[in-house]
Amino acid sequence: MLLRLAAVLVLAGCVVSVVYLVFALALLRAFARRGDDPDPHCPPASILKPLCGPEARLYDNLRSFCEQDYPLFQVVFGIRDPMDPAVAVVERLIRDLPHRDLALVVNDRLIGANHKVSNLANMYEVAKYERLVIADSDMRVGPTYLATVLGPLRDPSVGVVTCLYSGRSVGGLWSALGAMFVQEWFLPSVLVGRVLRPDRFCFGATMAVRRESLEAVGGFPALAGYLADDYVLGELLNRRRLRVWLSSYVVENTVAEPALTRLFWHELRWARTIRTVQPVGHALSFVTHAVVLAGLYLLLSSASLMSAGVLAAALALRMRMHYAVRAQLDIREPACPWLVPLRDGLCFVVWVTSFCGRTVRWGEETFSVTTDGRLLAHGRSRGC
Repeated sequence: MLLRLAAVLVLAGCVVSVVYLVFALALLRAFARRGDDPDPHCPPASILKPLCGPEARLYDNLRSFCEQDYPLFQVVFGIRDPMDPAVAVVERLIRDLPHRDLALVVNDRLIGANHKVSNLANMYEVAKYERLVIADSDMRVGPTYLATVLGPLRDPSVGVVTCLYSGRSVGGLWSALGAMFVQEWFLPSVLVGRVLRPDRFCFGATMAVRRESLEAVGGFPALAGYLADDYVLGELLNRRRLRVWLSSYVVENTVAEPALTRLFWHELRWARTIRTVQPVGHALSFVTHAVVLAGLYLLLSSASLMSAGVLAAALALRMRMHYAVRAQLDIREPACPWLVPLRDGLCFVVWVTSFCGRTVRWGEETFSVTTDGRLLAHGRSRGC
């Protein structure tokens, strides 16, 4: 009796999972057809790039932000440790691009447990312009990026503009799996989530904001204690009746995962971040695990013909997502359909593990995350 009840419940989950995938595919198609108009006035802007360590393809990623088709902009790079290898990369950029307005800030001042936000606060002091664009160091963009993401700020009701991002593997199995997570799990889930909760998703891949809006919510000090500083910024702006605008521009995330443990802890940090800011949504996200649920139903129903059909449908839709996201968003990452079952199994393990504690690793640091999303450092701070 209990086994039959479990099979019925899992089958219900499978049905919801199939509906989710169909809905996500439709939203993906609609998003790919969107286009944001650039601001014809092109107001000057400052790009803030917080850095930490010798990341893969760092020079090329940073240079892409410096080579924008935009009349007047500044790029500010921030590093906490003067011995950080990223210092040499920025100094090379400054030498190679003397015609660009580039600045390097090296300052280890902390204003909270979130070191990245502390870094941004130190950089903010030398930012020249009213329009600010904050972007993570592992992102790469094209020359029209700045004009595109700043365009929606013409609307005074828009508080911040953010971007989705695709994954670009640097090579190897773990990097390929990491890239697959970005574009086949994260990206579709955001599109679905925004239908249910519009204006609530803001991402560190890009946050374009007016200086006055940032200061109105307390500036970087208001974000410095939280793990999900990007999400908190969106929430604070929402409270002031300002919208989070999702740009049509998709930036490219360089994914470099040298080992399974590194990939696992990276994705566990993301999962526990989501758990802190959206606990109910995170708990209910089990319905996104279509292939795992269909496989479980196959076992509970003793491999019935119906369960085999459910598994086939889940796999077909999941493979469709694997190919559709590449085609719709012109993603260069090669298709690896044979990795889909491994990728989905790892996603399920990470999701389950996210409920078993509140510890996260960020760089070389270990933190605990409180129920309201604040960071508590374990021991003395060492990293950046």
